[in-house]
Amino acid sequence: MNISRPERHARGCALLAGCSVAVFVLVCGAAQFLRSDLDWIAAPLSYYLSGPFGTAVIAAYLALSAGLIALGLGFRFALAMPARSIVPMLLFVVAGLGLALTALSEPAKLYGDADVWEVVHRLSAMTTFLCVTVAMLLQSFWLRFDPRWRGSFAFAFALAAAAFAALWIYSLVHSLPRGLAQKAVIALILVWLGWASFALRWRTGR
Repeated sequence: MNISRPERHARGCALLAGCSVAVFVLVCGAAQFLRSDLDWIAAPLSYYLSGPFGTAVIAAYLALSAGLIALGLGFRFALAMPARSIVPMLLFVVAGLGLALTALSEPAKLYGDADVWEVVHRLSAMTTFLCVTVAMLLQSFWLRFDPRWRGSFAFAFALAAAAFAALWIYSLVHSLPRGLAQKAVIALILVWLGWASFALRWRTGR
């Protein structure tokens, strides 16, 4: 089986992205059970960045940050020229950088102005959520222009649209339990990222 260099790069990016999603799910999922001091329904995921097991959660955030950037690059390598757009790739990169800043802003509060770093945390988290969901929508849309990926468009776009809608519901409907609502948005994003990583690895290996 002959695999071109761009496809080899795409496979490597897919592997990194898939592993990062798995690490994030395992670590942050375990934290929900290990942190008995937090109510998982009420507490947003960012609360788990400090306190017991906070270092592990920060590491999981940083792993997923790298995975987001890798996924954006992977699609850029894998898709046919008519299906390539630099916009979703750049959005994945910005989302990855925003996620890393979100994670690192929490320990930074111990060494600098906590109020300033709280603002940084909120802005970077909002940037991450918005950029990654828009990147998912745009990347799904562009799948239509590659014959190998066209059949995946409907599923990918519907799932991305669900995550985008859930994000806005979480942002605008404040009567919802904040932790549960946020984690539902994150779960939809992770499902899309996990699917995309697997599909990218599989299709570039044929």
